[in-house]
Amino acid sequence: MPTTRPQIAIVDDDEAMREAIKGLMRSVGFDAEAFSSADDFLRSPDLRRTTCLVTDIHMPGMSGLELHHRLLSMGENIPTVVMTAHPNQNAHLRGWGPDIVGYLAKPFGEQDLLNCIRSALPRGDVGENFNQKRDP
Repeated sequence: MPTTRPQIAIVDDDEAMREAIKGLMRSVGFDAEAFSSADDFLRSPDLRRTTCLVTDIHMPGMSGLELHHRLLSMGENIPTVVMTAHPNQNAHLRGWGPDIVGYLAKPFGEQDLLNCIRSALPRGDVGENFNQKRDP
């Protein structure tokens, strides 16, 4: 019986960041899809297959936290890693809630992101190259 690889969704209006995270996720054995906006992700046919969401807090239109809360209101409890280039204590405190598994200030190390994602996945459900050391 074939196993399904975890699906990681990346939502960030910064194309370079989005593509870098997508590449990292694929390099460690995850399926990954990237979206430039929360609305694009909400329209995705793979939304229900998403194992973990990585989203920027500050985006035009719907923020990453608003996206997380919208998903909760839809009954979609997707473990979420939030990231921001503008960290402050208020955003940090507002950001924590059901299923928020990580809060990362940009720039962050690859291993920090991978650790957050590992905490979101069921035990043993990691990418095939996941445990390879990525950061010095």
